[in-house]
Amino acid sequence: MLLGLQNVTFEFGARTIVEDATWHIQPNERIGLIGYNGTGKSTLLKVLTGQYTPSKGTVEKGRETTIGFLHQDLLGFDTEDSILEVALGAFERVKQLEKELEVMGEELAKTGDEKLANDYAELLHEMDVLDGYSIHHRTEEILQGLGFTNAELHKPYKNFSGGWRMRVLLAKMILQHPDVLLMDEPTNHLDMPSIEWLEKYLQHYQGSVVIVSHDRFFLDRMTNKIVELYQQQLHFYTGNYSYYEKEKEIRIDMQKKAFENQQDYIRQQERFVERFKAKASKAAQAQSIVKRLDKLDRIEDVEIERPNMRINFALERQPGKIICTLKNITKRFKDVHIVENTGAEIDRGDKIALIGANGKGKSTLLRIIAGAETFDGEREWGHNVMESFYAQHQLEALNMNNDILEELKDARSGKNDLELRSLLGAFLFSGDTVEKKIKVLSGGEKARVALAKTIASKANFLMLDEPTNHLDIHSVDLLVEALNKYEGSLILVSHDRYFISRIANKIWEIDNQEIKEFKGTYAEWEDWKERKLKTEAAAKKNEPTQQKVEKQEIKKEVAVQPNVSNDAKKELQKLKNQFKQIEEKIASLQIDKTNLETKLGESEIYGNKEKFLQTETDYKKTNEELKILHQQYEVLFEKILELEG
Repeated sequence: MLLGLQNVTFEFGARTIVEDATWHIQPNERIGLIGYNGTGKSTLLKVLTGQYTPSKGTVEKGRETTIGFLHQDLLGFDTEDSILEVALGAFERVKQLEKELEVMGEELAKTGDEKLANDYAELLHEMDVLDGYSIHHRTEEILQGLGFTNAELHKPYKNFSGGWRMRVLLAKMILQHPDVLLMDEPTNHLDMPSIEWLEKYLQHYQGSVVIVSHDRFFLDRMTNKIVELYQQQLHFYTGNYSYYEKEKEIRIDMQKKAFENQQDYIRQQERFVERFKAKASKAAQAQSIVKRLDKLDRIEDVEIERPNMRINFALERQPGKIICTLKNITKRFKDVHIVENTGAEIDRGDKIALIGANGKGKSTLLRIIAGAETFDGEREWGHNVMESFYAQHQLEALNMNNDILEELKDARSGKNDLELRSLLGAFLFSGDTVEKKIKVLSGGEKARVALAKTIASKANFLMLDEPTNHLDIHSVDLLVEALNKYEGSLILVSHDRYFISRIANKIWEIDNQEIKEFKGTYAEWEDWKERKLKTEAAAKKNEPTQQKVEKQEIKKEVAVQPNVSNDAKKELQKLKNQFKQIEEKIASLQIDKTNLETKLGESEIYGNKEKFLQTETDYKKTNEELKILHQQYEVLFEKILELEG
């Protein structure tokens, strides 16, 4: 065991976080620590690191065990040092050795002292053991993986925002390579490419990792054990988050059945006692049953305690077919070009996810659509559009003197107090907390109020910037449920892949200063992107051969090598004919696919269930045929290259 709790009880003020909890962290475990917001997950990590002392029980730690703890409180640190220097702080001993070797080397050059030479050799050996000569390369590699450019590595740490600072501290912690790495919401400040990089890195990490996260995709890919903090108890599940969800349902179902069976047994025994306690011949037996019932280990009834959100979105008016049109949009910040002379259209029913790496301008584009950012070009609203925009900076628009419920009423949603309280429950405000003043709320709480207010409005078009940042996993589920019921249109920026995969029917990506649209879900987009990368890699691999083929064609005569037999020539010609036929079929099917995509967006089609289902079936069939043809195309291409090579 590296680290653990033994019969630990910990109270935070008047509230019990855990009671009589035992948890042993073993080498190379990948653990997800989960629980609803406010149950004390972050507090429990602080108990493990010794920042808080339990009222009962002990925190056990191996003598040689090293712990790394990444958490939001670290952002209080500030310095003029470059981000490279801050991350290199992970190698204190190596940096000390560098200084000692420099001083000792100068002294040795002057004196040639034998003892000094031996000491110098020992330090060189230690440097070698610590792999000290590669620290700059390793540090740069990890910082680049987390999204920093080469130019940024030498800029002062203090010049970066909180999210980027957290990445530097994450890099430093990874480089320290502790035996146990505790991570509190590590993906909160990361974009998708950085999250994917972190996943790949941690999969090969030689140590144990404990993760608190609301990103279920991340938990699914990273964990092999789930520890749930629920009702002051720790519950253990051997598997990832998806396994936990299924297993918890089974456990609750089994406990409920066991409880009901025991209740039936108790009622039968109590009826016997009631009936025969006064009868002399049965009195002893009745007394024996009473004693047995007193000693019975009672099974508790169980219900999953979690908020539920029942919201019916009542749109005040239906918009026209087009929600918003962007024409010739250009946006620049000094030398940074976000978009250049690009355009796009948002149609009624669109649920668009705007995705990509940080710094590409996702939030900027969202603000352009919302009218909160200056730009060159045109942005035109469609007919009857009522928009509502949620972004972190809009928290200042909240009325600080209102209580939470009053602030929701200001949205003029037409919902009664009960409906508004139900909505606030989904955003983790229940009971008397809805009467708290806005001015006393934390940043995260204000963000949740602003989001609830956006959802409660009668808008038929929502613009949402990172809406899941301050929500736990269950609240993200409730938000997904609400937005899937929402009959309006929306565009959102989020790094939560699960959230996007459940909501979006279109993907927008800013690529080469242009808005690139993909009509389909996030899973389909990922699949398309993977195939595209493979095709590009194959094309690059075959580039020299392709150039050779092109040069041969310029001579207007296909040079058949003398050592190629007549049979081989015939085979080559046959393959080329097949290749040409497949090319023509692919071109024809691509046209069919484009036509079907257009049809799926026509009101005549999606307004008629039978026509829509038939068109959708044709579209899927065309896609499948294209997939098969592309595979045949690649196989034939390889064979032709072999015969011509």
